[in-house]
Amino acid sequence: MSFTLEVKNEIKKLPKDRDEKKEFLRETFLSNGSINNPEKEYHLEIVSDSNEIALVIADLLKGYGIVAKVIEKKYNYITYIKEAESIALFLNIIGAHKALLEFENIKVTHEMNNQINRVVNCETANLSKIINASIRQIEAINKIKDTVGLKSLPDNLREIAELRLKNPDIGLLELGSLLSPPLGKSGVNHRLKKIEEIASEIS
Repeated sequence: MSFTLEVKNEIKKLPKDRDEKKEFLRETFLSNGSINNPEKEYHLEIVSDSNEIALVIADLLKGYGIVAKVIEKKYNYITYIKEAESIALFLNIIGAHKALLEFENIKVTHEMNNQINRVVNCETANLSKIINASIRQIEAINKIKDTVGLKSLPDNLREIAELRLKNPDIGLLELGSLLSPPLGKSGVNHRLKKIEEIASEIS
């Protein structure tokens, strides 16, 4: 059964009820549709000979809550979907349940890998910030040590300076936990900033 009889770029018969609409979408996708590997990008498209047919497909998809767009490409008209959820819904509508399960499995794996990469990148960026800050702080402390000496610092600054020299690779929160009594991140940062200011004033 076909609903895409075309005469002079006009659709002569259109699907009317729900079952016909599903069958129309199923037939047009199976004959002229494709879906990209979701590991690379989310993209489903249906190729039509005329803009009218492409717009009819887009309008039918809209009735299911699926946003589809139409573009002209090499004398054909492409109705395409970019959203992963919409592609999954489309596959369910046309009864492609096996393809839907495979799509969802790949989608979940892809999204998990993206999440892992985001976490790794974030942790790498944080680690770089810690290392750069630590290098800057140690340079300031050593400048004071080699000129006026650490004993010239107030007790609270001297204590954090000595701890930083012994623990160059840890963050401010962990550094503060080594103090007695322990000091929060902002408190540690304030003391180290003060040490950097003192070092910058030494000619």
